[in-house]
Amino acid sequence: MIGSSTFLGSGLSGLPGGRGLNIAHEAVDRHVLDGRGDHVALRFLALPSDDPSDGGSVPGFDLTYARLAEATSRFANALDALGVAPGETVATLTGRAPELYSAALGALKARAVYCPLFSAYGPDPVQQRLARGDARVVVTTAADYDRKIAPGRSSLPDLRHVIIVDADHGLPDGAGVVSFAELVGAAEPEFTIAPTDPEDPALLHFTSGTTGNPKGAVHVHGAVIAHHATAAEALGLRSDDVFWCTADPGWVTGTSYGIVAPLTHGVTTLVDPAEFDPQRWYRTLEQQRVTVWYTAPTAIRLLMRVGPAVAGGHDLSALRVVASVGEPLDPEAVRWGADVLGTPIRDNWWQTETGGIMIANRPADDVRPGSMGRPLDGIEAAIAVVDDQNEPLLHDGEPVFATDGTSGMLAIRRGWPSMFRSYLHDEERYRRCFAGDWYLSGDLARRDADGWFWFVGRADDVVKTAGHLVGPFEVESALMEHPAVAEAAVIGLPDPVAGNVLKAFVTLNVGQQDDDATRRDIQGFGRTRLGSIAPRRVEIVDSLPHTRSGKVMRRLLRARELGLDEGDISGLGTT
Repeated sequence: MIGSSTFLGSGLSGLPGGRGLNIAHEAVDRHVLDGRGDHVALRFLALPSDDPSDGGSVPGFDLTYARLAEATSRFANALDALGVAPGETVATLTGRAPELYSAALGALKARAVYCPLFSAYGPDPVQQRLARGDARVVVTTAADYDRKIAPGRSSLPDLRHVIIVDADHGLPDGAGVVSFAELVGAAEPEFTIAPTDPEDPALLHFTSGTTGNPKGAVHVHGAVIAHHATAAEALGLRSDDVFWCTADPGWVTGTSYGIVAPLTHGVTTLVDPAEFDPQRWYRTLEQQRVTVWYTAPTAIRLLMRVGPAVAGGHDLSALRVVASVGEPLDPEAVRWGADVLGTPIRDNWWQTETGGIMIANRPADDVRPGSMGRPLDGIEAAIAVVDDQNEPLLHDGEPVFATDGTSGMLAIRRGWPSMFRSYLHDEERYRRCFAGDWYLSGDLARRDADGWFWFVGRADDVVKTAGHLVGPFEVESALMEHPAVAEAAVIGLPDPVAGNVLKAFVTLNVGQQDDDATRRDIQGFGRTRLGSIAPRRVEIVDSLPHTRSGKVMRRLLRARELGLDEGDISGLGTT
């Protein structure tokens, strides 16, 4: 067992008595022991309601660190009562309900493996992830159980306990189905976390890929060291902050930076259960005096699309840091943040597999619009040379590295605390992610002479046209600087002469005309800005297809253009 002295200097304490490191202790109990139990940990905002009995809204409420410690201890004791053993998987399938946060942190206290699932998934992806994750427990709603789990329950032999968070009107039929309120309400409010090795498994995150089987990335309790450190360095978190992460808790960002990282810093974290609404978001930033806001390019583009007038009249002066993650942030959005929000939006880069932010535009640095930023302290990043198929070139099992300014595959040297330890039940796939001491990300990028990294594209998204290797992001970013364009997606289509030609799909800002004149103007703007790599064709569309996590599905656009079956696009490249 590694003693708590190992974590001195990290800002974390370790379990009392040198009993190791547990994520839930660092996020919750440590603050109570330090005398900050009365500080607000989670602030649940009021939820609009169509039910007249609610008076038009469901009231919000605050949960202090002391109350959160009690709620998570009750859930940990409830798991013990159910016979759930350390290392077994506890999944959640619910929106931003208070019970999700109690379950997530309570499961970690009990040394179970916590697995968040996106609540908007349909039955097939839910059952597939519960099966692949060996889920023993799932915390969910009655409706989601009836529609998404019960029909396939016979194929989930490991699932023994279903805990329903909204059992006010009765429980669904099924073996092991119990009420959250009754189960947890009967449990004791104190729980002593057993010794926890930093290498004990803690988190299971399934990737959001659009094709193939989902990959279950396993992370350990020691990942909290990276969560804590990167939230300070990349997001500038301080204990007096009011922090808002808009990522759904079913995704890795919503867990790592919506729950764990901010709570380790003792901040007040906002939880908004409502759907996206520009007016509500601006009111929230103003009324809650949000100081650090972590959101996604999709959300930023939606705000840009409705125009700056919606932000007018809102006092956003409390905002100190605005950061974005999920997909690359184009330079126009960075500048829009400075003009409308009063601070530039800071892009950063990481993946489900890295478990935490690796590269960022730090609050301490001037932003370089369009750049991913620089590696955080302790992170060594490099660009690996790739072949014509965008596969890394190796020498004696190690990547061959490119010089500055040359595009290649982004690689990170092993050893950071939040690095995933395996793909559950797929060791061969895990091994293929590494070459020697380096993790191969699958993202193409370049590094400039000053050490800043610039995203080029996913290895399977890059388009070769007329001998040039073109990253869609570069072209999309240029098109989005046109005043009419809200969002753009670029794909390659087969051409007998050039090999591939680029086609752009664009959505328009509010008030812009969808006509041939606008299309021609956008196309001409592209030629002026991009020259020979400008899209030859531009199509104006009402919307672009996105994954559940908000990433543009370029493969789906290409499948449609080629007349392929949209339901079977596995393996479809863009080159």
